[in-house]
Parts: sequence; C-alpha cells; structure tokens
Amino acid sequence: MTHFYRSKGLQPLRIFIQLSFSASGLRDLDVMSKSDPMVVVYAKKKNGNLEEVGRTEVIMNTLNPTWIQKINVAFHFEIVQPLVFRVYDVDTKYHNMSTKMLDLKVQDYVGEANCVLSEIMTHRSRSMTLKLVGGSGHAVGNMGSINVHAEETIASKMAIETRLRCSNLDNKDKFSKSDPFLRISRVVEVGSPIPICKTEVVNNNLDPVWKPLCIHTQQYVSKSVLTSIPMATIHLSCKWCTTHSCAKLSALLTYVLTSTRKWSNSKLHTSIQGLENLHKTNAGANFVLPSSRHKGHEKALKGKIFVGGYEERELYSFLDYISSGFELNFMVAVDFTASNGDPRSLNSLHYIDYSGRLNAYQQAIIEVGEVIQVYDYDKRFPAWGFGGKLHNGSVSHCFNLNGNDGNFEVEGVQGIMDAYRNALHTVSVGRKLVLDSTRGGDVTEISLHGPTLFGHVVNQAAEIAAQSLSTNHTKYFILLFITDGVLTDLQGTIDALVRASDLRLSILIVGVGNDDFKQMEILDADTPLAELNGKNSYSR
Repeated sequence: MTHFYRSKGLQPLRIFIQLSFSASGLRDLDVMSKSDPMVVVYAKKKNGNLEEVGRTEVIMNTLNPTWIQKINVAFHFEIVQPLVFRVYDVDTKYHNMSTKMLDLKVQDYVGEANCVLSEIMTHRSRSMTLKLVGGSGHAVGNMGSINVHAEETIASKMAIETRLRCSNLDNKDKFSKSDPFLRISRVVEVGSPIPICKTEVVNNNLDPVWKPLCIHTQQYVSKSVLTSIPMATIHLSCKWCTTHSCAKLSALLTYVLTSTRKWSNSKLHTSIQGLENLHKTNAGANFVLPSSRHKGHEKALKGKIFVGGYEERELYSFLDYISSGFELNFMVAVDFTASNGDPRSLNSLHYIDYSGRLNAYQQAIIEVGEVIQVYDYDKRFPAWGFGGKLHNGSVSHCFNLNGNDGNFEVEGVQGIMDAYRNALHTVSVGRKLVLDSTRGGDVTEISLHGPTLFGHVVNQAAEIAAQSLSTNHTKYFILLFITDGVLTDLQGTIDALVRASDLRLSILIVGVGNDDFKQMEILDADTPLAELNGKNSYSR
C-alpha cells in the first residue's frame, strides 16, 4: 500500500503515534515486596505470529505503575492492526540490565490484553482501559487492568499550497513543443539536493501552468535545519520531456527561501518567504543554466517561473477528523452478472465453499469492511446487488442485497456477509437462483444476468450522502464496488461520479477474476472527468 501511494507521488496514509501505558491492580508475584512490572508490545500478524514492537522501562515495587517510556507505532488507517500488550514482573537480579536485553522466558508473566489500534484511535480521549487475562485468553481471578493512551507525534502540520507557471521556456523538441514539468528539491549541507515533490507533465507547451502543489513543512525543512541552520534552500528544476529522453536538459533555478522559526503551544510554524515574495510582487525569476566548465558561472535563460498563488494553511490528519466526531460509513455493491458463472460450479467467482474458504467477493467485503466499520458508530451499512434479473422479469442494477424491499441496510460487516451468502444459498431452478429468504415475506427469485452498470448504484449512494449532508456533517461514505466485468455504462458512470463529486463520498472498485479492467483506469483520480462531461471535477 505504501508503494502504491509513493508511485502516485502521494504520502502514505500513515500517522506516527506514541503509546503510553499505566496499569492498576496488578497481581503481586513477589514474596517480600511488590511486583516490578514492565510492558512489552506486540503486533499480531495475519498468520497469528507476534512481532515485538517495543518495551517500556521497569517500574520498581508497585502494582499501579505509570510508565514513562513511550512505544512508537505507525498507524495505518487502511489496515487492521491487532496489538497485544503483555505485562511481566522483572526479577530483581535483572534490574541493572537494559530491558532490550531481558530474556522474557525467565521473567514472571503477569497477564496480557489485546485490541485493534484503530479502536484506541477512535476514542475521543484516544485512551482505552483493558482487563488483563491469562495467556489462554481467560482471566484467573482479578489480574488487574492496563490503560493505553495514543498521541500523535507530528512536529508540524503547516503546509503551503502554491500554483506555479512558467513562460518562454526553450523548445527542446524538433517537431513539436517541449513537455515540461517542475521538480522541487531540498538543498542539504552535504550531498545532492533531495527531491520532495514534482508537478505533472504539461504536454506541448512552452508557457505551462501546473496544478496546485501542496508542500508540507517537514518536506522542505529537516530537523537539522530547524535547530542549527537559519536558511532553508529549495532547489527548483524545470525539465523537458523529449521523444528521445525525459529530462535531457535541466534548467535550474536556485532560490534562497528564508525559513523562520516560531513556537506556539509546542507547535512548529514555518514560512517560505521567497515563494511568498514572488507571489506578492508578481515578479518572475529567471532560470539559469550552470556552466560545466567554469564553476560559479551561470547562463541566464529567457524562461521564467512565476508563483501564481501562495497560501499557508494547516493540514488536518485523519486523527483530527476522528477525534472531532467524524465517522465513516461503509456501502457495498456486489456484481450479479452472468459472467461470474453459475454459483453451483467450483469455477464460479460466486462459489460458496462451506469448508470456510472465502471467495474473492467475500475477501473484499471482509478486508475493506473490517477496516471501515471501526470508524462507524451505528455499524449499519447499505448493501446492494446489481446486474441481476428479479422474479418479475426485470433486470435491476441496484437491488437490496438482503432481499428486503423496504430497507437496504444490514448490521455490520457480518450482516453484509450473511446477506451475500443467503443470496447465493439457493435452490437451483435452471439458471435461476431462489434466495433462501429468512427475512420474512415471499421467497424472492433472482438470476444472474447483466449488463454491468455502475451508474444506478452511484446515484443511490449519492442520494444517501446528500441526505446525510443536510442533517449530519460528521459522516463520510465509502462505496465499495466488487465486479468481475467490463463496464457497459462508462459514460453513465462518469456522469454519476461527477454529479456526486461535491459530496462526502469516495468509491473503491475491486476487480475479481481475469477480465480486462483497463476501463477502471479512466475512473482513477489521476484522470480528470471534467473533460468528459463538462464539469470541473475529478473522480475519487
């Protein structure tokens, strides 16, 4: 996942936090004194193995310790991160030894607790108190409790948003105009400049205007700069992509940008005065080409760079939204088109293996749903199917997965799984599927059909998001499409996405099977949909 974000030029959705610990009512395992407890934190992997994350210090002679040592953890919003906290009573003869060197096998085991990291992060106080249990998961009498508190460790949340443009760039192509982009690097005391961000390529243009850039303080000012160097230098490089090679010639602008330090409530605020001055004066800065023969000699180029916009603002993290009461609401839409194959067949993408092995649809529901449901308070999720023929002979591209015409919501991710499984737990009638309805009313018949249309579900989800926006400003909706086929209504989907682009709604598309999913790239956030339907919007 981290590689995916970096490949798109984005920062991963992770936040570094510190875990603090205290405990109360611990078991006393010492004879002549009280226990000397220490906490060891583990991350539980998918295979069940435990990977040690860190250890606190040992607190002497207490059953109600408060540890000073913090444990650093990277919080990934998009991953379920189970943690295990084990408390040990450290034997007196090991007190002079570093806790990292302690052999836990020879220490007295006090008890343990576990939770998912996102459970801690969704609490308003970012704290949880957990009862300690034995290694088997069962309490042996009163074993005490442990309190876990999480705190974000971002030094600064300030960023600048700037809009850059150039004029009169040299043309490096023979039969067309150059395709320029900007790369911004941070200059360090030793070594080459470190790239921190770049713009998109503007094709066939010598007067390019790039999309706004957002540059985080921590990208352009390192810790060493803040503590010892009064000037932060940023290195802007304008490159041209030619048909033969990309960035064959670099025209460099080195511009000294003043970094000021100001502390307020333990938060760091910085400004890049140089870019701001260019914006205020509306003056262009010339690119220069350093001489390869004579060091220090530079050739001024006719091309100039302008700062069309400059704004300092604070970036809010995912935790800031969660702490303020923001919640996510999960929606899912499942493909019931005939290309999935007869669910009775082992080769079907909808085949239900009652030995417990999940099919691709079930895996997608579980893996996405279990992440999102933690951030939803009522855990009631809309669930739809699309592409199926109903008992009345009509093909529906948005029907309630639970078979209840009056209510499309189900209870939790398990409710989605049950509704999906019940829809496929059928009595076969030719190609038809008879839903084993346990929800009351008549048994509903449905058959896998087609074509593959997304627009109806997008419109339904958008309607829910719009209604919520008028009454509740703390919800954000995540719609998951799971499909095996090529879209039939690409333009209809684009139109629906653009209409919904102003709403608090994001759409995930998971492709299953071996079909061609190149169409989905058109719906990717890198591709502007405005050009396809005339509205200034992007898919999300």
